[in-house]
Amino acid sequence: MAEAYLYFLEKKGLNKTMVKYSAVKKALQIEVDKATDNGLAHLTHYFQNSVNGVSQHYEQPAMNYLNQLKGQLNLAEEPQMQAYLPMKFDVPFPPPTSYDFTFIDLFAGIGGFRIPMQELKGKCVFTSEFNFHAQRTYELNFGEIPFGDITKLNLNIVPKHDVLTAGFPCQPFSISGKMKGFEDTRGTLIYNVFQIIEMRKPRVVFLENVKHLVHHDNGNTLRTIIKDLELLGYKVSWKVLNASDFGVPQNRERIIIIGHQKELFDFSKLKTKPKTTLKTILDKDVPFEYLDEPYTLLEDYRVQDSGLIFIGYRNKTIRKAGVRPGTENLSRVHKQPNRIYSTDGIHPALPSQETSGRFWIYDEGEVRKLTINECYKIMGFPDKFAKINNLSELYRQIGNSVCIPMIKEITKEIKAQLL
Repeated sequence: MAEAYLYFLEKKGLNKTMVKYSAVKKALQIEVDKATDNGLAHLTHYFQNSVNGVSQHYEQPAMNYLNQLKGQLNLAEEPQMQAYLPMKFDVPFPPPTSYDFTFIDLFAGIGGFRIPMQELKGKCVFTSEFNFHAQRTYELNFGEIPFGDITKLNLNIVPKHDVLTAGFPCQPFSISGKMKGFEDTRGTLIYNVFQIIEMRKPRVVFLENVKHLVHHDNGNTLRTIIKDLELLGYKVSWKVLNASDFGVPQNRERIIIIGHQKELFDFSKLKTKPKTTLKTILDKDVPFEYLDEPYTLLEDYRVQDSGLIFIGYRNKTIRKAGVRPGTENLSRVHKQPNRIYSTDGIHPALPSQETSGRFWIYDEGEVRKLTINECYKIMGFPDKFAKINNLSELYRQIGNSVCIPMIKEITKEIKAQLL
């Protein structure tokens, strides 16, 4: 049987000593689709963790799934797991060959946490992401398919880890005052995060959310999260940070919450950078989409404290509620897709709801859209990041992501202070 399967590997172009992930992907037809269960997640997680201490979490389900492929791929013999190992991950962001700490990537999106944490010698041992298109992007870049809906997973598959990361959705809680532990968050996605924390007790909890979390439900949501983390045995600190202070031209404010079992994280030690401008990241010699409809440029514009320069607007209907006559020069009276910003300043936060890329900039005397590549650059994504062929999803994905340079600087300090 082993000889027959080695012949199958040779026939499929797989190297017996160091098998490339791309060849295995082709041979086993590894592809995310909407009907995919967690079999492929188990298989790719095992491939990524076959030589470390967490492989037992994925080995048996991975073997079961591999054996299922015998019928689907018309193999004469059952595939042998060890024939694929060791594996060379020929993807943009392969796992580190050596590492200083382990982490898990919850609500992983397209890997905004994973890229900088791997650069800092972190090893990802578990990933979860619900969105099908984000799973496709994640697999293209890391050679790993995330597990799906966290609310439906048996959380025992999550290995022990040093750092838990989660850019979790903002949801209100129903507070009765009589709940024990973190039961007051039951029914929300943060509840599943707390379950993993209670079960695996990571050394560090690293959470990210929109700035609005500070005021969400009159501050009750944030107070509940902090209280529950403290009940789980963590000292908690938080701060609202802006991506524009970490070398990218985007006014993107996010709350960062850090929990550690013994120490408070000191945000004052983060190293910030002077603000940069959109001009530093603009594409050259590519097709641009110019605005071909009436618009107005302001003669009397100013540089806002944030670094934004609102310089004009599309001649569309403005907001009505609470707007006084003669205030057309203020950005807030115009809907976001109608605003025009100068490339001598920075850009507003890219929203996740905008799927047609109506981000208008004024550059070299003309008004055009940011290119999708420029959108990824103002989030700090490297040029080698692989993108799926679905433009509306690309806009949604980058709007939902995290700012990579900011996450990297925080991780540097987590390593220095807490690990």
